[in-house]
Amino acid sequence: MTLFRLDASILPATSASRELGDLVEAEWLAAHPTSTVVRRDIAADPVPATAWRDAVTAGFTPVEQHSDGQRSALALRQQLADELIDGDALLFTVPLYNYGVSQHVKTWFDLAYTDPRIDPQGTALRGKRATLVTVLGGNYEPGSPKEGWDHSTGWLRRVFEDVWGLDLTVVHRPFTLVGVNPALDAFTETAAELRANAEQAAVSAGRTLAASRTA
Repeated sequence: MTLFRLDASILPATSASRELGDLVEAEWLAAHPTSTVVRRDIAADPVPATAWRDAVTAGFTPVEQHSDGQRSALALRQQLADELIDGDALLFTVPLYNYGVSQHVKTWFDLAYTDPRIDPQGTALRGKRATLVTVLGGNYEPGSPKEGWDHSTGWLRRVFEDVWGLDLTVVHRPFTLVGVNPALDAFTETAAELRANAEQAAVSAGRTLAASRTA
């Protein structure tokens, strides 16, 4: 049994997304104590920005003419796709950065997506159980002053659910910068409630993830 876990926070020591991911992982390991957790930290070890270009152009270049960059990109592409395909369940922890998708996540997705097993016609991931943990420093919910500024969560759901066909559960925690940014001090109680709700949701998601597979 294997759980594949991807982390994207650039601040692992204080990461709210990783903290919630740990709760999900703990429930998985409680149910499958002998399973393996395969980890990919794309903040600590980012996918090269040129890899997607090299993988795409390799498809239009005779194999014997592939550059070193193209060969490296194709090898990394296969590794990324293998991790997703070989995982019995998937866990992604992805914070919102600058109102959009983390560059590390986008670069990772773009390269993996060039693998024909998980491209638009590929079916290798369809129906696989996955949990997405996403955290936001502010609050972008309906009715908030910055409603609609979260351009990450919707995109992640689209590519994981609609493109890859994953059976996705989302754990969502806003207001992680309350207690860090003094301008948000007025929302301390709200943030504490949202944190507690997210932690409960993470535990529940972990149990659901674990129950989707039998040892």
